[in-house]
Amino acid sequence: MRHDLRVIIFDFDYTLADSSYGAMECINFALRSLKIPPASYESVCQTIGLSLPETFLYLTESEHEGKSSEFVRLFKERADEAMAENTVIYDTVNSTLEALSLVNIKMGVVSTKYRYRIEEILKREKILNFFEVIVGSEDVQAHKPDPEGLWLAIEHFQESKQNSLYTGDSTIDAETALRGGVPFVAVLTGVTQSQAFDSYKPVNIVNNLKELTDWILG
Repeated sequence: MRHDLRVIIFDFDYTLADSSYGAMECINFALRSLKIPPASYESVCQTIGLSLPETFLYLTESEHEGKSSEFVRLFKERADEAMAENTVIYDTVNSTLEALSLVNIKMGVVSTKYRYRIEEILKREKILNFFEVIVGSEDVQAHKPDPEGLWLAIEHFQESKQNSLYTGDSTIDAETALRGGVPFVAVLTGVTQSQAFDSYKPVNIVNNLKELTDWILG
């Protein structure tokens, strides 16, 4: 086992769970309500992990910039009804959390998703108790790749950055860790390819959370 490791902070979307179909439902509900053409599934997948204003800008290319706030409101309205039920936790998550808790590694989540929604999903899956802290979109002034949320989580545990690890699926997560001075492991359960992480100097790149667990405990 890596004896210096005390804390693991996970990203949520595409790291612990696949919420792409929920995101597509909520995004296209908002776009249709604004009389903007719907987004393709492939385009929606590229926005996973972005803040809602960034998602709107990515999908509309600033053509409807003045409608961003209304997009956010409409997305949240639909997400309160449809996001949780359209989010699937990856099948390697439960065994990963159980294995890490057995060796007293403390765990948290840092995400651009709203904290209350993450808590709802984790509670439904009966795994909320594994996470001591969850930092969501409503808890920070600056979203990833600003490291504010990551620092908040590590401060909660009163551990050093060097004894912590951030795990995520995107280059946004990698940049967050790099800017925050926190070691990073990339997990390839999202849409980002392995080579995209090269310039961020991750300490490891794994295909899934089982490989992460094996690397930590090996």
